[in-house]
Amino acid sequence: MNTTEKMLLEEIADLHKVPEGAYNIRANGRLDSRSTTANIDIVTKTDKPGIDIIIAPNTKNESVHIPVIISESGLTDLVYNDFYVGENADVTIIAGCGIHNCGDQESGHDGIHSFHLAKNARVRYVEKHVGDGDGNGKNVMNPTTVIELAEGARLEMQTTQIRGIDSTVRVTNATLDKDASLVIRESLMTHGEQYAKTDFTVDLNGENAGADVVSRSVARDKSRQLFISKINGNTKCSGHTECDAIIMDGASVSAVPELTANHIDASLIHEAAIGKIAGEQLIKLMTLGLSEAEAEEQIINGFLK
Repeated sequence: MNTTEKMLLEEIADLHKVPEGAYNIRANGRLDSRSTTANIDIVTKTDKPGIDIIIAPNTKNESVHIPVIISESGLTDLVYNDFYVGENADVTIIAGCGIHNCGDQESGHDGIHSFHLAKNARVRYVEKHVGDGDGNGKNVMNPTTVIELAEGARLEMQTTQIRGIDSTVRVTNATLDKDASLVIRESLMTHGEQYAKTDFTVDLNGENAGADVVSRSVARDKSRQLFISKINGNTKCSGHTECDAIIMDGASVSAVPELTANHIDASLIHEAAIGKIAGEQLIKLMTLGLSEAEAEEQIINGFLK
């Protein structure tokens, strides 16, 4: 990897050196490097681009890194990654994609990630998307996540996209069995004329299943955002979806929460709030010596954390 690619890798996956544990690093549509462990195997698919990540039952305190780097203008990379997590495993998965586009052609990454968590498995999944480059070509990312949680399984998903992606459509579909739980935290910022759509659908099929889906976003300049969140309570369960957005300049934000209760003991809540930065917040920080622009940045950084 060149210096630019290494910097992207550090930003999206916090990798300053070769990581411990299992990893699969993909660069410009090809395998760059890979490592497996006694408990975590990574196998290249034979029928389509992508990998199978197989995590043995009872695996504890291990991690998997699967970042993607694109530095070739005009390249669109498509991968299918399937995670099979065994019973009682407890692991961390670090994904993400960085695009550095210095040409005049569109570069993109479409990642389809499917999670299959067995009984009582636990996963913390972190995904960060970043784009940059001094060319005129657009950076496009369209991630799709499919989640299947067996009895007692838990997935905590943290996604971040704060700069450089001109267009993104993020789709997540999840089904939960008995006592399973899903926690999603999305942080998103758009600027310029960027467009971002988030589309969550969660089916709570098992008794006492629970989902907590929260998105925090900032829309600047003339960018546009659309947040769609659907939770279907099909049995005794609990679900919560929330969209908090700061709107600035000439941007546009739409929030479309949808709840469907198909059982008398389904407890579902939705919240949505869109507004500008409060003037008193700016004034308070400016009295401490910050300029208006510096105060805005402080507020935004704190809001997105």
